[in-house]
Amino acid sequence: MRSRSSYLIALTLAAGLTIACGGGGGTAPEQAAPAPAPPVAESTPAAPPPAAEAPAAVPEAPAVETGPPVLVVDTAKGTFEIETYPEDAPKSVAHVVELVRKRFYNGQRVHRVERDFVVQFGDPYSRDMSRRERWGTGGSGTSIGESEAKRTHRVGAVALAHAGDPRGADSQMYVTLTAVPRLDRDFTVFGQVTSGMDVVRSLAVEDAIKRITIKAAAPAAAR
Repeated sequence: MRSRSSYLIALTLAAGLTIACGGGGGTAPEQAAPAPAPPVAESTPAAPPPAAEAPAAVPEAPAVETGPPVLVVDTAKGTFEIETYPEDAPKSVAHVVELVRKRFYNGQRVHRVERDFVVQFGDPYSRDMSRRERWGTGGSGTSIGESEAKRTHRVGAVALAHAGDPRGADSQMYVTLTAVPRLDRDFTVFGQVTSGMDVVRSLAVEDAIKRITIKAAAPAAAR
């Protein structure tokens, strides 16, 4: 069994901000503090928490989808929206959308925040404060099965975290707070924050993800 730390990929800051994925980088001559590790979803020896821990599903009227699904993320600090990329990451978008429709993310918490790097959530263990040592290790139990790494990590990019193999990405996602091009080859960007980036930047560990819902984007001709 790999330990939680075996999946963390060392990143270093050099001449400003340099974030590396899967390898070490240089350090500033007078500043050798370690940089944040890339977004990973660590493996876990146990199955995810039982479904009974999730909030009860509340029926809602189905949306009439006229474009790529837009995820509306309602948090303790406000709301932000994510436009998805089903053409570039069809399996990733379909997987996340299915989880959203099952209310999988409702009641979870932000479990990782790295300044000038990422905000990460999507672990069902984060609903339980008494299991905080497991935060970052949980998922839905079903992985994507393939890499769809095509889009770049610009500010506000939304991508799926994984434990070292992009095909193993599941429910955990992160939003980049700065451009991180060195993650482009190893992580699937499946969406982009289109509104509420100020809310994303204000989030802290333990902040609640109250709910995530879906609305359809306007048709391309109307944008």
